[in-house]
Amino acid sequence: MVVLGSTGSIGVNTLNIAREFNLKVEALVANGNIELLNRQIKEFKPSLVAIGDESKKELVEHNRVFVKEEGILELLEQSSSKKVVNALVGFAGLKPTLKALELNRDLALANKESLVVAGKFLNTTKITPIDSEHFGLWYLLDGKKKPKRLIITASGGAFRDWDIKRVKEAKLEDALKHPNWSMGQKITIDSASMVNKLFELLEARWLFDTKDIDAVVERSSKVHALVEFIDGSTTAQLSSTDMRLPIAYALLNRVTKPILEPLNLLELEIRFEKIDEKKYPLWQIREHLLNSSDMGVVLNAANEAAIEGFIKGEYYFFDMMELILRAYKEFEGVEVLSLEDIFLLDKEVREFVYSLVKNKTF
Repeated sequence: MVVLGSTGSIGVNTLNIAREFNLKVEALVANGNIELLNRQIKEFKPSLVAIGDESKKELVEHNRVFVKEEGILELLEQSSSKKVVNALVGFAGLKPTLKALELNRDLALANKESLVVAGKFLNTTKITPIDSEHFGLWYLLDGKKKPKRLIITASGGAFRDWDIKRVKEAKLEDALKHPNWSMGQKITIDSASMVNKLFELLEARWLFDTKDIDAVVERSSKVHALVEFIDGSTTAQLSSTDMRLPIAYALLNRVTKPILEPLNLLELEIRFEKIDEKKYPLWQIREHLLNSSDMGVVLNAANEAAIEGFIKGEYYFFDMMELILRAYKEFEGVEVLSLEDIFLLDKEVREFVYSLVKNKTF
């Protein structure tokens, strides 16, 4: 397989599964964590390696090292593995997704943004999502009749127990204190704002061909997805919070040995809560986004641009969300007719957000 994003959480867990099932790793792609990448190279002995940070190329202990976005695409061209795992973060993961599908590879996709911005242009029959919620939906729908409604769960993020007044003045260090697990900086912020759940709704819209999708807060993060059927029954997928399970299915297609320990049902405390639009103001665009999926490009670009200033400490958490909503309203009704449109619109939205920040007009 080819692993894009090998030093991140998903990448590390992917290599854990590769180790456990003795799977061949042909290529590794990382950004700047060269120390971990070199350990991975030593263990898995890939034929090809790429890094995003060109300045660190000489530190990589390998004789075939590609660099930057062009290098990643060239690595994909030169690889022969049928399976590509895309665990890159953000919009930067889109071109590798397009390249993998162009090369007719089977894509195990953890890069949410690819489907969020370009879902209608992607061949989802070649995509297996690496995501606990979408894995849960897939698991529940396997071989069953058409559902009435799909439901995914949210942890509630860092501010689920804060009152709204405190959330309005929250800073970066507050947003990074996730109550359930440790993740990368961007996805932890996305979890706190609930934008990651909006992304997942759009992902599900393309993966399962339905707009009847919703989300609820489930604090234990043990229930990952639910499916309501027309006959009135509802099924749920439960497991411990461990990405090795969806990764194992994405890589192996069929799993016949234990990956996780079963949950102790007697210890579970499960409660579902409505997502509060006052605490999570981005949630107000949920229905519009599902019915105007081209707006995924706007949401993603505005989110990535707004997060930059929040990380630098230029404004508070609610200011970041205000920037996103301003951009969403500014570009409401936009149509994306081609892949080229995606890249043009992405740039335009980012420039709009930067102008709001520069002129302090938000």
